[in-house]
Amino acid sequence: MTSQNVNTDTFSNISIDIETFSDADLKKCGVYKYAESPNFEILLFAYSLDNGPVQVIDLAQGEEIPESILAALSDNRIEKWAYNASFERICLSEYLRKHHPEHFVSYSIDGDTVSHYLDPSAWKCSRIWGAYMGLPLSLEGIGAVLKLQDQKMKEGKDLIRYFCVPCKPTKTNGGRERNLPEHAPDKWDVFKSYNIRDVEVELAIKDKLRLFPVPDFVWDEYHLDQEINDRGIAVDMQLVDNAVNLDAITKDALMGRMQDLTGLDNPNSVAQMKDWLSDNGIETESLDKKAVKELLSNADKTTTEVLECRQQLAKSSVSKYTAMANMVCEDGRARGCFQFYGANRSGRWAGRGIQLQNLPQNHMSDLAEARSLVRDGNFDALDILYDNVPGVLSELIRTAFVPKDGYKYIVADFSAIEARVLSFLANEKWRIDVFREGKDIYCASASQMFKVPVEKHGQNAHLRQKGKIAELALGYGGSVGALRAMGAIEMGLEEEELQPLVDAWRNANSNITSFWWQIDSAVKQAVIQKKSCEVGFLKIYYQSGMLFIDLPSGRRLCYVKPKMGTNQFGSESVTYEGINTGKWTRIESYGPKFVENIVQAISRDILAYAMRTLAHTFIVGSVHDELIIECSPDVSVEAICEQMGRTPPWISGLLLRADGYECPFYKKD
Repeated sequence: MTSQNVNTDTFSNISIDIETFSDADLKKCGVYKYAESPNFEILLFAYSLDNGPVQVIDLAQGEEIPESILAALSDNRIEKWAYNASFERICLSEYLRKHHPEHFVSYSIDGDTVSHYLDPSAWKCSRIWGAYMGLPLSLEGIGAVLKLQDQKMKEGKDLIRYFCVPCKPTKTNGGRERNLPEHAPDKWDVFKSYNIRDVEVELAIKDKLRLFPVPDFVWDEYHLDQEINDRGIAVDMQLVDNAVNLDAITKDALMGRMQDLTGLDNPNSVAQMKDWLSDNGIETESLDKKAVKELLSNADKTTTEVLECRQQLAKSSVSKYTAMANMVCEDGRARGCFQFYGANRSGRWAGRGIQLQNLPQNHMSDLAEARSLVRDGNFDALDILYDNVPGVLSELIRTAFVPKDGYKYIVADFSAIEARVLSFLANEKWRIDVFREGKDIYCASASQMFKVPVEKHGQNAHLRQKGKIAELALGYGGSVGALRAMGAIEMGLEEEELQPLVDAWRNANSNITSFWWQIDSAVKQAVIQKKSCEVGFLKIYYQSGMLFIDLPSGRRLCYVKPKMGTNQFGSESVTYEGINTGKWTRIESYGPKFVENIVQAISRDILAYAMRTLAHTFIVGSVHDELIIECSPDVSVEAICEQMGRTPPWISGLLLRADGYECPFYKKD
């Protein structure tokens, strides 16, 4: 059906869902490059005005969006809602720019790179609302958990596969590369119903959650996140392309050498390699990194070379470079790399596509020189100068991100932010004094544990590593198993040292261990007795089938359908429903784990506060506790770090520190 023209003065919000076609692979390239394709188009546009009846406009069959609706898309007085709203906003930005430029309004300022997209400040996302409440991140999943009367139609995936992506030409379909409405009119009618249903489900979600609104400042954070994603981060495609080419050359050379040494058809095969090792008197159950390291300690010359070649071959991966090439837009910038509220409980940012959150570290002293060789495609020089070319390519991944011409990067991050927050919440005074005096927390922790002075490069320096391992593994109730998982044995600790290390850390941090069990008791009281409890800056309570923990920022953590249960050790514990390893399931928890959620959430809120403080700069990335800022050469690192390190007014007294450095390409200092 065709909608009638509507006056924008008669409505204040519009809920939208669109169905689209593009020859770009959305999963690989992200929405920005997807919508940028010359073959991108919007097929269906379903909408509801002020939560009223849903209408659908069949653009694929010649219907047109009314002028008033087009105008509303760029009118910041009109609130726009969608599930995963970034998709709708970016797609509609491209649609307006190409087909209705008179209705497109940019929010960019001079020097910025967000000019192609609608202002995100007028957009809100019901997916973010669901994530804020600890609910599943899919429309189907959240509908099921909320037991909505109208559920997402299960036919959707098949219909999207049929109409929204290119099809393989066959004799049966007449050699066509795309399915149009006329090729399956009945399916198309169902597709329109599916489009309508998605808006209806989105409206039902908002109605269901209306008593638990997302705070305005969180929406402001979302809008800033969208701006950062719109800005994108520049990619040195010459470096990327040559890294991919050099990787292929390296793989061929390594494979050829291994074949010469072993006589195997495929020495990269685990089964073939195990057989070859067995024939050479070496038995092993695994060829993982740890097992190969052990084998190398007793291998002869030939076996050592084979295993080292195999290690390099395993290292030789261009997946990150390929992801960059997939996501980079026409202007050389990769967009959509960050997911707001990506971590379901803490609300921390997560990576998308390229995944900047898990890039390999760089430790090379001659990073710039190696980068130049790869950028120039000088494989011969690389091969001569470096024993492990795949390792070089791995270390150079970060350096593929570059500031635009005439600019530089300032990379700033918080110093030990989780340790600071945890110490502050638990009032662990000796730790707070360490941060006040600017001392090394790992040395101080070791000193407190072993009752001797510890200096990083001085007295009892060997104990610092134990202090570091303990700090990283034990802050949230971890014990011997956590130390093992952290690699304590590989780092030189003996098995019999582990439990005494746990005991020493807990004795040295009695306020922190006490804080764990204060939170544990408060959570249990809230769930069992439906009582509201306060622990320091935190309020813990049960309401409407949810466990809430109010944070000092004004944000809150939400746990769905909490109840008492029995944990794996046979003890009483609180369980709740949530996402675990990608599935919606019931999760066991206890005091230290809740403390981890709280500390990570507050650390996230501090980062968000810093991002808003620095919103006048061109932030191009947030990675863990780090910000990447693209700025002119005259901006000082000290000024950025001072602004980033300001303590939010809602947690007055917390000692923060931000450190930073400038660089001509992204790297770890």
